[in-house]
Amino acid sequence: MRQYQYRLPVIINCQDTIISRSLVSQTLRLGSQTDRVRFTLEVQKMGVEKMELDEGHSTLMSGTKKPPPVRPPNTFELIIQPCLAEVVGTMFFVFIGCVSVIENVESAGRVQPALVHGLAVAVMVACMDQISGSHFNPPFTIAIYLCGGMKLFMVVPYLISQLIGGVLGAAMSKMMTSKENYANATGAAFTILQSEDQLAGAIFGEIAMTCLVSMVVLLGAVNAKSKSPMVPFLVGCTVIINILAGGDVSGTCLNPARALGPAVMANYWTYHWVYWAGPIAGGLLAAGLVRLVLGDEKTRIIMK
Repeated sequence: MRQYQYRLPVIINCQDTIISRSLVSQTLRLGSQTDRVRFTLEVQKMGVEKMELDEGHSTLMSGTKKPPPVRPPNTFELIIQPCLAEVVGTMFFVFIGCVSVIENVESAGRVQPALVHGLAVAVMVACMDQISGSHFNPPFTIAIYLCGGMKLFMVVPYLISQLIGGVLGAAMSKMMTSKENYANATGAAFTILQSEDQLAGAIFGEIAMTCLVSMVVLLGAVNAKSKSPMVPFLVGCTVIINILAGGDVSGTCLNPARALGPAVMANYWTYHWVYWAGPIAGGLLAAGLVRLVLGDEKTRIIMK
């Protein structure tokens, strides 16, 4: 019996798995030309006609798999859900922060509120990042938009959502704490400013500290060159060190939504405007630094 060696276009189909589409050398011990033809026909019956794989099937040769088609986000996921996430995230951040102040014993100083605010914002940023981007702060939203991190039509809905969340969080803290403690803490409103002599330092502190935390957000989450998966941790740490450093100067608000909620619930408005002007100016300053100096080529608007 003679040995024939020849090449066949082979596609072997075993339980619907295509092993190969290439030409392979086959060494067969066949007795006649008729046997060779019969073998060729059998191989073709096993799947030669399947020259194209079904979409989404993988091959042993490549080990790759085509991803399923991506469904475009609907209106709920594009607009409504992010706004609701901003409401919920800001609400719990303000709630936890206010309770930490209202129930804080004086012996603990600034350590307890600093840790609580920092850890709360870190947790909420990590949880909500893939839904809304986890802003929870009007200066963050404005700065992120100015650096190209979000669309213009979402800016106002985000700002409104954050302010609503701030009021709801302050209301939750009022419901949870005792009337005596709530009254003693003025509902966790910022009461540290009592005279005009304090204004300059307080405004400067709010601008500088909000600029710092806003830069952490922009460089860690928006700027492609410096993006980091550690943004929640970094933002939380920045909030902690800011409160520890500047708590006795301005109260370290950094967030108008955090200031508005307690002010509404406790009806306390003394120098309330400082906690809007300072943080917003700080956010704008951070956006300017990233746009002009610190951003990558795509983000910078000069010196490209």
